[in-house]
Amino acid sequence: MNYWLVKSEPRSYSWDDFVAVQEEVWDGVRNYQARNFLKEMKLGDQVFFYHSGKEKAIVGLAEVSEEQFPDPTHQDWVAVKLKVLQPLASPVSLAAIKAEDRLAELPMLKQSRLSVLPMSKSEFDILYQMGS
Repeated sequence: MNYWLVKSEPRSYSWDDFVAVQEEVWDGVRNYQARNFLKEMKLGDQVFFYHSGKEKAIVGLAEVSEEQFPDPTHQDWVAVKLKVLQPLASPVSLAAIKAEDRLAELPMLKQSRLSVLPMSKSEFDILYQMGS
């Protein structure tokens, strides 16, 4: 199993929007490295949902429910399907993530502009525990 983080600006698509539909095509990614990460996602992989913008916090947990397929908005790109698992009991803020020494190598801190990022199981476990 792999572990991921996807980012969304809550004004355009929030965790609450995602919860309302329960499963959604994750499309519109237009960065080559983020696209390559989408291609690596496998059925059942765990995915943190991060609110970018003002909030800057991990707010929920999802999983990959369908592996890569052509992006319906532009066939030259790819999409995956994600389904809601659960909200985090306590959102994990970017400030809290940066303050945790064990997360110093977290890809989202090194490549903050990407909307799809991998993480290790240990990083995932630390973040999950922080949000419990």
